[in-house]
Amino acid sequence: MTGAKILDYFEDAYKKCRLCPRNCGINREAGELGVCEATATVTIASYNLHFGEEPPISGTRGSGTIFFGNCSLRCVFCQNYPISQLHKALREVSREELADLMLNLQQRGAHNINLVTPTHYAPSIVESVLTARKRGLSIPIAYNTSGYEKVEVLKMLEDIVDIYMPDFKYSDETAALKYSGAKDYPSIAADAIKEMYRQKGDLQIDEDGIAKKGVLIRHLILPGLTENSMGVLNTIKEQIGTGVHISLMNQYFPAYKAFDEQINRIVTEQEYKKVYEYLLKSGFSRGYAQEEGIDDY
Repeated sequence: MTGAKILDYFEDAYKKCRLCPRNCGINREAGELGVCEATATVTIASYNLHFGEEPPISGTRGSGTIFFGNCSLRCVFCQNYPISQLHKALREVSREELADLMLNLQQRGAHNINLVTPTHYAPSIVESVLTARKRGLSIPIAYNTSGYEKVEVLKMLEDIVDIYMPDFKYSDETAALKYSGAKDYPSIAADAIKEMYRQKGDLQIDEDGIAKKGVLIRHLILPGLTENSMGVLNTIKEQIGTGVHISLMNQYFPAYKAFDEQINRIVTEQEYKKVYEYLLKSGFSRGYAQEEGIDDY
């Protein structure tokens, strides 16, 4: 699909916003606020070379990460809550300025442009990427998302995005509603990630160990919710297969409003080991984990 057709699709998106599964239908250009509480003007918290991603993403020179303000999920444990929910330390940028930032990160040696929580600004981001590409942007675009995405919107991003990095947080609707305010998250994320995989397939890593294209699914284990984690792995196995790269994360810590007794603690070694062993037993053999200091499996 041409850039012009993609932009046509997104032309009036902010006027009756249905960019994410919330389908708020509000006029963000008029200052109306939906669940994500974002207007039509892009806000970012920071942009820099980031070395804390998975090895194929950070590489040796860093991932060119842009942290966007606001979010369509309302995770009570969000570790980025000052920017995702409290609107702290955010600054507005134009679409031209956003293109400049991408080119600056490329000039500084970034392996990719890593768009963190981007969907509610998708129309602006698409225009910025197209502008930056006309001006010489050539590194991959990584879409770093909560997984709460609409298939219709993802299809518009097929020629924009090179690497999808979705979270797959929940298989349990009760937990999804309680902790992220989105009971439909399990089915929405499953369909979205299936579409991402249709577009890009397995993660393609070059001879230097750097990702160029594909899907990397992330799952953060939550304390007391190992059955939820195993359900996520079951869904991935059933709908995509065991060849996809999975990053199994244990860096959860209680933040923001994580007052519930069940999640007001870190994940135990036993909980992580239980999910990690289930992952291996299920046949997954490509990805990254933190079991006993191992960062891949």
